[in-house]
Amino acid sequence: MKKKINRQLLMISFVAVIVTLILVVGVFYRLFQRQVIADLKTYAHVLADIENQQEGRQLIYNSSVEEVRITMISPDGKVVYDSDVAAEEMDNHAKRPEVMEAFLKGEGQSIRQSSTMKMNTYYYTILLQDGNVLRVAREAHSIWSILYSALPVIAVSLFGLAVICVVLSHFITKSLVKPIEEMAADMDHISEVNVYDELVPFAETIQKQHDAILKNANMRQEFTANVSHELKTPLAAISGYSELIENGMASGEDVVRFASGIHQSANRLLVLINDIIRLSELDVMDQKVPFETISLYDIARDTVDMLQIRAENRSVILTMEGNPCNILGDRQMIEELIYNLCDNAICYNNLGGSVHVIADIIDGNPTLEIKDTGIGIPEKHQERIFERFYRVDKSRSKSTGGTGLGLAIVKHIVAVHNAKIDLKSEVGKGTDITITFQMPSA
Repeated sequence: MKKKINRQLLMISFVAVIVTLILVVGVFYRLFQRQVIADLKTYAHVLADIENQQEGRQLIYNSSVEEVRITMISPDGKVVYDSDVAAEEMDNHAKRPEVMEAFLKGEGQSIRQSSTMKMNTYYYTILLQDGNVLRVAREAHSIWSILYSALPVIAVSLFGLAVICVVLSHFITKSLVKPIEEMAADMDHISEVNVYDELVPFAETIQKQHDAILKNANMRQEFTANVSHELKTPLAAISGYSELIENGMASGEDVVRFASGIHQSANRLLVLINDIIRLSELDVMDQKVPFETISLYDIARDTVDMLQIRAENRSVILTMEGNPCNILGDRQMIEELIYNLCDNAICYNNLGGSVHVIADIIDGNPTLEIKDTGIGIPEKHQERIFERFYRVDKSRSKSTGGTGLGLAIVKHIVAVHNAKIDLKSEVGKGTDITITFQMPSA
């Protein structure tokens, strides 16, 4: 990037120098032309005054001193006098533009280039009292001749300016890139770098992305550690039970008990692995999941019916109310979301407690609300319960068979559906989780 900025600054500098040079030469050459014409005008008026006072006598003027050529032209265009060439050898000047302008307006002027483009001839004419036209002329260098003669000076100047531009471009580029380099060198303290006002939003965005990457890396590291720990417990149980049976240290009822322990640990492993796989799928899933119009009410009702036996086994009353309401989403994900929330509400409830599910249009949006009269969640834990493997009561979680990933899956599904989740809970009174979806467009 630094080289690219440096090259662009140098190119801009060189273009600016060349354009400035052309403009300056053009302006000064224009001023030079005006000065030559002004001088010729002065000469013409002086000579016209002298001629008008001669009263018919022939004007004799030594033009070599001023390098000015004087020509007298009669009303019919015939050259009467010329200071450089014999009058009889010259063509009729009636059609010359400066002569025509003098006969028409009293004064005239023109500039004609020579064929070599090295010299220009400047003409100025004035109409005398006797009807003749007095013309004064002078040769001067053309703009190309001036540029050619000034070429060494121009070359030296351009070289000097080029060196200055290179040095300035280097320092300007360095000063422009310095804040960005400082940000890149210390991403952890990017907000402390003194940057331009225009870079503040960019720096803030980079800081947020950096923090998010670090947070994600820490979460993945923690997730890996938690997975290892969660897998270790049932695997250790399976290994221990099987070793006892293998060594003949169990017989009769002990074999049945150990086999039951192996079976329970294997089931826990399967549930845990399935949840991990599901969470990994949601992590890599494209946010643009193909959605369809589905009935939130029907899916919630079917899930409640499916969990009735589980609720009865735990002495929990599971009920539902609401009205037909549709959302735009993925059916499998919504089924999984409602199942996880209802299952959590049942598992972390009290004997004789209740879970109430509502699926309805609330404040203009399809809403799913799950209320329970369970143990509740302490306020200090409420912000973290959607983290992977986070458990408020680890002993109870394991006794209920929970993996600590259900609410993490819920959080992902809510994010994929661009919905909003709200949690209210009080220890000993229960938990109320509300998920608000967007109304599907017509």
